[in-house]
Amino acid sequence: MENNQEQEDKKPTEIADLGEFGLIRYLTKDFPLKNESTLKGVGDDAAVLHFGDKEALVTTDLLLEGIHFDLRYVPLKHLGYKAAVVNFSDVYAMNGTPKQITVSLGISSRFTLQHIEELYSGIRLACEVYGVDLVGGDTSASVTGLVISITCLGEGNKDEIVYRDGAKPTDLICVSGDLGAAYMGLQLLERENRVAAQSGNPDFQPDFAGKEYILERQLKPEARKDIIAALREAGVKPTSMMDVSDGLSSELLHICHNSNTGCRVYEEKIPIDYQTAVMAEELNMNLVMAAMNGGEDYELLFTVPLTDHDKINKIKGVSVIGYVTKPELGCALVTRDGAEIPIKAQGWSAFLTNNK
Repeated sequence: MENNQEQEDKKPTEIADLGEFGLIRYLTKDFPLKNESTLKGVGDDAAVLHFGDKEALVTTDLLLEGIHFDLRYVPLKHLGYKAAVVNFSDVYAMNGTPKQITVSLGISSRFTLQHIEELYSGIRLACEVYGVDLVGGDTSASVTGLVISITCLGEGNKDEIVYRDGAKPTDLICVSGDLGAAYMGLQLLERENRVAAQSGNPDFQPDFAGKEYILERQLKPEARKDIIAALREAGVKPTSMMDVSDGLSSELLHICHNSNTGCRVYEEKIPIDYQTAVMAEELNMNLVMAAMNGGEDYELLFTVPLTDHDKINKIKGVSVIGYVTKPELGCALVTRDGAEIPIKAQGWSAFLTNNK
């Protein structure tokens, strides 16, 4: 029989027992600084950063329980990793390098220290993988569940930063990786969650066999640091770029609107993984629409001059899916039979009540 001390050691720790500053010290003690630009990290009124002759890049992402994630099927460690990586992705989409993050949390009373420590273990892993420093943040009580706000600071050379507004007619439209997998992973998670609820069996085991890839794309996406490195090595600077967070359709329209151009994208050129196709067939969903509008793939969508065609073809993991046109031609998806369908922004919107 376990003694009282052993039982006490296993008892969850109430966050209130540590207090705000004790919690911050506990969670951030294992984040050693990695970048010379980080002069002072956690532990003062503000972080102190030095970028010298670099341009500073700053991005913020807010994740709300019940809107952006569902803890019935999203592990806290995966959530922490994803929350950090989606911010890194925004910096890479500017052709920059993420260097520091601040993490702010709104925590409801149902979470213990162990819960938040699990969340931070994912954030810590993301920082280790991408060489990013945690330099600060804030915590507060929440009455609406878990709230995560991460701000990422990055840097880039002035002549290398890429914006959304530089696309020119005849430029090639390129995308990294494949599309639609994260959306299909979400559909899989929601289906198995419904089946579990209907079964009434507390020991229900979800059926993820053969679908590990789309599951990981939803729960643990990666920022395409490798593609940025490959472009630099090939001597290719995109004319415009952004990451695919809200869906290919939305991002294409952003680039074309900001650049005052149109585009043609070919259905047969859109890269789609086999598991994504199988899941779409199981759910009787339109595969191309899922790839165009699904979102959360965090791949890079970018344009390059036509003269870079041969260089792009040599980069593994990049597909040329279309080209930029004059604005009066509009934005269209060219189907396999040659028909042109106007591209509409049907991706994820934060203010639609039926979003998950």
